[in-house]
Order: sequence, then C-alpha cells, then structure tokens
Amino acid sequence: MSNPASGGASAAKVSLVTATAIVVADMVGVGVFTSLGFQVKDITSGFSILLLWIVGGVVAMCGAISYAELASMFPRSSGEYNFLRRAYHPALGFLAGWLSGTVGFAAPIALAAMAFGVYFKSIAPSIPPLLSGLILICAVSLVHLRGIHHISLFQNLWTALKIGMIVVFIFAGFALGKSQPVSFVPGTVDFTHIVSAPFFISLVFVMYSYSGWNAATYIIGELRDPDHVLPRALFFGTLIVIVLYVMLNAVFLFTTPISALSGQLDVAMVAGTSIFGEFGGRIVAGLICLGLISSVSAMVWIGPRVTMTMGEDMPLLRFFAQKSKTEVPARAILLQLTVATVLLLSQSFEAVLDFIQFSLTLSSFMTVLGVIVLRIRKPAIPRPYRAWGYPVTPLIFLTVMLFMMYYLITNRPLQSLAGLGIMLAGLAIYAMSHLFSNAPSSDSSRIS
Repeated sequence: MSNPASGGASAAKVSLVTATAIVVADMVGVGVFTSLGFQVKDITSGFSILLLWIVGGVVAMCGAISYAELASMFPRSSGEYNFLRRAYHPALGFLAGWLSGTVGFAAPIALAAMAFGVYFKSIAPSIPPLLSGLILICAVSLVHLRGIHHISLFQNLWTALKIGMIVVFIFAGFALGKSQPVSFVPGTVDFTHIVSAPFFISLVFVMYSYSGWNAATYIIGELRDPDHVLPRALFFGTLIVIVLYVMLNAVFLFTTPISALSGQLDVAMVAGTSIFGEFGGRIVAGLICLGLISSVSAMVWIGPRVTMTMGEDMPLLRFFAQKSKTEVPARAILLQLTVATVLLLSQSFEAVLDFIQFSLTLSSFMTVLGVIVLRIRKPAIPRPYRAWGYPVTPLIFLTVMLFMMYYLITNRPLQSLAGLGIMLAGLAIYAMSHLFSNAPSSDSSRIS
C-alpha cells in the first residue's frame, strides 16, 4: 500500500469524457424504466408528463450548477463530506460522509444488483437473481481494483453501450410502434394537472430518478483539470440524461396505451412488448441489464472515495485512506463490497434505502444552502466557477428539496427519523476519532 495523497491528487487521470460518463451512469438506473406507470394514474396528459420530467431535470441542473461552484472552491474528492465540513463544520461533513461511506452507496449498489438479477433472469431463466447480482458487484469491484486507466475504459465502454441502446430503443419505438392518441402539445387540461398535488408528488419520485447528478464531485481529486472538467461534466452529464429521460417517456406514451401503463411497475417491459411483440420484453431486459452494469460501476468508483478522504482526516479511519499500488483505495472498495454483499444477502437494502432517503436529501439541501452561506460569509474566497443564475438556481433546488423532505417526514416519519439516527450515530465515531488523536487534522480546513 502507498501513502494516501490528499484527495487522490496523485491519480489525476480522469478526463471530461469519463467524468461525464460517471454522471450519466450514476443517474440512469431503473427509476426511469419503472416510475411512469404510477404517474399516469393521475396525470393522463402527454404534455404534463413530459413537463414533469423536464422540471425534474431543471431542478437537477440547478443542483449541479450549485455543486460546481463549491467544487471549484474546494477541489477535493468526497462530495458532501468535503463541502459541508468547509461550509459549516467538520462534524457536519463527517455525518454526511459517514452516511455515504457506510450505506449511502452500498444500499443502492445492492438494489441495482438485485434489479440486474431480476431482469437477467428473463434472459437466462436458470440463473437465480441473487447469484447474478452477487457476480455483478464482485466482478465490477475487481475491475476497480486494477487502477484508474482500467476503470475509465470500463466506465466509458458500458456507459456508451447504455446510451447507444437507449437511443436505438427510442428511434425504434417511434419508427415501429403503433401511434397512440396522446398529445405532447399543451391543452386546456394541462394547467389543472400541473398545479395538482399528484404533479408535485410525482416530482418527488422523478427527482429520485435524477439522483446522481453530483457523481463527479466525489472524484474531484482524480480529475485532470477539476476547475474546467468538473462543471462541464456535471452540466453535460445532466443535460444528456434530461434528453434521454424526456425522449424515453415520450416513446413509452407514444407506443403504449395509457391504460396498459397505468399502475404498472415495469413500464419499459410493457412498452417493449407493445413495440417489438413478445420478444420485446427480453430486449428491454437486456437494455436495463446493460445500463445497470455502468450504474454499479459508477457507484463502486465514487463511494470508496468518501471513505478514503475521511480516513485521511480521521485517525480512527486511517486504515481506509491507504491506496494500493494501482493508486486506488482498495481497502475502501473492499469495505463497500462487503457492506453491499451483506445487504444483498440479507435482503435489507430496500429498508435501508427507505431509512436514508430523508438524510440524503437533507445533505444535498445543506450543501446547496452552503453556496448561499459562503457567498454571504466569505465573498472573497476564489471561485473559479460561479453558479449560473445565482441566487435563483440554488433557491429553485432548495425549494424542491424542502418539499421532498416535507413529503418524506409526513409520509414516512419513522423511516426518516431512523435515517437521521443512522446519520447521527456517526457522531460517536467522530468523537472517538478526536479522542484518539491529540491534534486531529479534520478541523484544519474549517472556514472561520
């Protein structure tokens, strides 16, 4: 093992293309292929549905723009852990990092692995979903132990395949699908849909589908030119996903009766069957499986960088800061693989995801709020990149996050409080680390 380098600067080899691929791969998971069925139960207008996905994309872009400003100020890997400790206090940053480093990425990896297994079963019925899911996360983790060059090639290849397959599916749908009586032009009924409660509730779940727009901020220290690459990766990655999401939902609505989609979880499978016949389900299953490989790879890449950076600051976690000869945080990768495997085998990942949604949303809210706080408190800090449309863009994001937290705390109060409990449990580790060291380094970066 080599000594840890601050933020992974010694491995600064990641290009704009790869950083953008990480954003796209982390965002495009199963959500966009499953959520439409619940939206059309209450919103039957094609225009309103597409507007819903456009609004969600705009909110995600506002978050990306805000994160880019913080990343240009504090170019160090680990996302919210780095930003919150610099904007507020090291303890707050540690709580966000603790959540990400323990289950924040491991639970979504386990969920993606199980989804991969379920969809892969329609292609290879003899292979149990649990087994194929385990093989996926182990194989991807092994690739990530080989070094940045191999990781970049792997990520770019599978993300390109994902985008290519989605584009082919969209064009094939419009070319081969039977047109349905749905209009994408605004009508008199659309205003009623847009101001209704179902529209705003659906926006909450659309935002979950857009989660991952901040993915490249977790590996800032590995970017070749973070001041230029990071903002562009967040912008282009989010923009690509907005276009893909809007077009995917358009082709679902264009080719499949709303009555057939309503209430269905696997709307992509339903639409695929409508377009390609009985074989269409397998085509869509293969598409989703390809996409999930790149999604798992993105999370395996970015999650351990949080644990690594925390280890650089906290003596109690120093073991996970060490890098291998291939310049990757091998111990942190293996830790995340272990946690994801336990969650997958115990089938507890869905419960964990329910518990942490509120805390993850709160972390994003506090991070974007930090842009405003630092503009007021520390206007003289160099900002190589400044958020477009400030203060409107961060305020748009903050407003939607507030609504999401209100929805979660009112509809899932016990899960939300339990998630906060998991997050606050990190305070014990934080306190122990300070006791462990007479002069902890974590306070050295606090802005006073």
